[in-house]
Amino acid sequence: MPTLTTDDGIDLYYEATGEGTPIVFVHEFAGDHRSWEPQVRHFSRRYRCITYSARGYPPSQVAPDPERYSQERWREDLRCVLDGLDLTRPHVVGLSMGAFATLHFGMRYCRQGVAARARSLTLAGCGTGAHPAVHGRFQSDARALAAGMKRDGMAHFAATYGHGPTRVQFRNKDPRGFEEAMRQLGEHSVVGSSNTMQGYQGRRPSLYELVDAIAAIDVPVFVMTGDEDEPCLEPSLLLKRAIPKAGLAVLPKSGHAINLEEPALFNRLLQEFFHQVEAGRWSARDPVAVCPSIYGPAGQPEQSNTQLPYGRP
Repeated sequence: MPTLTTDDGIDLYYEATGEGTPIVFVHEFAGDHRSWEPQVRHFSRRYRCITYSARGYPPSQVAPDPERYSQERWREDLRCVLDGLDLTRPHVVGLSMGAFATLHFGMRYCRQGVAARARSLTLAGCGTGAHPAVHGRFQSDARALAAGMKRDGMAHFAATYGHGPTRVQFRNKDPRGFEEAMRQLGEHSVVGSSNTMQGYQGRRPSLYELVDAIAAIDVPVFVMTGDEDEPCLEPSLLLKRAIPKAGLAVLPKSGHAINLEEPALFNRLLQEFFHQVEAGRWSARDPVAVCPSIYGPAGQPEQSNTQLPYGRP
């Protein structure tokens, strides 16, 4: 079983398929390395596809201490994958929690003034809980979900969280694919998942607090979201406006897990992005087209004393 070891001693399981320019896929909270199967089958014909299970997701090692799970650690685990497999400037593709890790990787390792560690970054379904009006509620809900997993187990979690308002689109379109995804979610480690929810999801900062670092990302970025993934719509616009080399695609009638829900469309859009990047045609936004504010016409949002529901992914 292929594994690599992070710089803090955690073994991560990975799979490598195909040959060519590398693509590293970074999975969401409800997924694991298997969640990228439609992308691996498509892109491994021309690329070297790397998938891995995050710490806490078997067959990767499950650390029992929640303090070993954090936004910074996920960023560095991604770096350790690149280092461990000797990957030179791969395309990095993240979904949801994996998109947050990819974004933070870009903020540290692809910023202006440094030699970029990635060829491009794809941020799909990025932003749940990030808006100031819902950020506090998201963090408290994450802690409650972590406690619920420990109390009720993963099967119950998959049957509840897995059927949330941004996942029913997948269920309605592809019942068989949805059933497989929920079965895999139910197989996850209670300890690893609850620690991830408590240590990473429950403590990650709001994107709206990081706009200067986000704006300094200096590689091509592709932001993707479903139009019914309500928690990610506003943050996706923020990312598009803030990052000079960002493009945005909104998939119609789609929820959160867009790589599984609409695999053909997702793959086609991603492939076109890669081709544009590799041809040197994905450039920064024309200064004539720069928007007056990255926050939109309403201006910078403020932290609300009354935290609104954010719409669980």
